[in-house]
Amino acid sequence: MPKLRTVAVLAGTALLVRRAMRRRIRTSPLWPMPALEEPVSGRPRSRALRVLVASREEVAEGVVQLRLEGRDLPGWEPGAHLDLVLPSGLVRQYSLCGDPEDGSSYTVATRLVADGRGGSREVHEQVREGMELEVRGPRNRFPLVEAPSYVFVAGGIGITPMLPMLRALGEGVPWRLLYCGRDRASMPFLEEVEKLGGDRVSVVEGVPDLDGFLAEVPEGAAVYCCGPEGLMAAVAERFPHVQLERFTPRAATGGAFEVELRRSGRTLTVPADSTVLAAVRAELPDTAYSCEQGFCGTCQQRVLEGEVEHRDELLTDAERADSMLICVSRARSDRLVLDM
Repeated sequence: MPKLRTVAVLAGTALLVRRAMRRRIRTSPLWPMPALEEPVSGRPRSRALRVLVASREEVAEGVVQLRLEGRDLPGWEPGAHLDLVLPSGLVRQYSLCGDPEDGSSYTVATRLVADGRGGSREVHEQVREGMELEVRGPRNRFPLVEAPSYVFVAGGIGITPMLPMLRALGEGVPWRLLYCGRDRASMPFLEEVEKLGGDRVSVVEGVPDLDGFLAEVPEGAAVYCCGPEGLMAAVAERFPHVQLERFTPRAATGGAFEVELRRSGRTLTVPADSTVLAAVRAELPDTAYSCEQGFCGTCQQRVLEGEVEHRDELLTDAERADSMLICVSRARSDRLVLDM
């Protein structure tokens, strides 16, 4: 009898533990394992991969291309991008511009932005052939949709997500590309693009004539644009249904609001033209952050009170119920309370 009693007690304890674990995971999906339901919005986390920088090549003035080799690399489709973890820990996003059929490597390219946030400078000055890096993804927010025809507008390094798209389009699919840049020497992959498209490609050095190029967009055509923010805004103004790809922080918009940092006992004002992250770091300079674009999740914070306007590309619905990425998301209410 004692032995049977012991077995019954152990079985009952195991059942209680399993039930407690289920409740814990449902109420706090970040602890300690990713047992999340399929999200309706947001992006599930991608596992980190180690890759080798197999080659490093300057493909235009100020533009470096990296070929990253690895084992069991996840597949991708045209328009996808990769999170690249730089030696300093910064996370930056780069469009994949290689061959989706190549399962042994990824290819990305980045332009040096002298007055940028430091990511491109680190790639150009510190990333070398033979170095190991960590990547996450790929993820695709800029997919090549089915359409009777296509219109592409690329500015400089913005050609990278479109290059695999142009390669993937069949011979019978009509498309046109406007490719603009400061000058031909600064425009990556220009020769390949001209060979792919012939007279379907319009190359412009300087400011393009968008009105002329977009005057006759065929009915039902899919319109894509990637490049400087000014170019994308101009295309969106003329063609509101354009599909855009951006890897720079969006300008902060919306009214000012207050943020209370409950554990720190401080209340901050977030101006209309700034971010929660900037306001918080003015008081708590050690607050962790990286991409400043709502991709990497480094700045995720728990929300205790208030309604959040989520602008990130990462969190799942379950996570958005009680947390936010303070680099991009803002308040729908007049006040937020964070567990900081």
